[in-house]
Amino acid sequence: MGHEQLKLENQLCFPIYAASRLIIREYQPFLDKLGITYPQYLVLMVLWETNGISVNDIANKIILNTNTITPLLKRMESSGIITRERSSSDERKVIVKLTSKGEELEKIAATIPGALVNKMTCRSVDLALLAELKEKLNSLVLTLNNR
Repeated sequence: MGHEQLKLENQLCFPIYAASRLIIREYQPFLDKLGITYPQYLVLMVLWETNGISVNDIANKIILNTNTITPLLKRMESSGIITRERSSSDERKVIVKLTSKGEELEKIAATIPGALVNKMTCRSVDLALLAELKEKLNSLVLTLNNR
């Protein structure tokens, strides 16, 4: 025992994983008020940007497998946030659209990014550092996602 490469402190993945979990934890009080989970929030952000797109397109944008996203969409549909229907031009595709309830959530959710920034700056988090980190992580995601 004593493989340096197996120590948690030497892993690239752990600080990324930990930071992700901690940031999602910061989102949770805001999302609880909306009655949604963080993955549902990601789906909604995609739909607020482009309403009426396929399940596959949503899955690709948020980097989830369709077998992971389908139960998530079912829960969102049963809570009245979205609808799912077969495409009229290609019945293999399922198109996801916002309901009026889903559209209303956008107005409320619009305050979340600013509130999170305020919360983080109160904790002396450097916004320039966060912007740089976001840019570098986006680059890493693009690199890793190109299979």
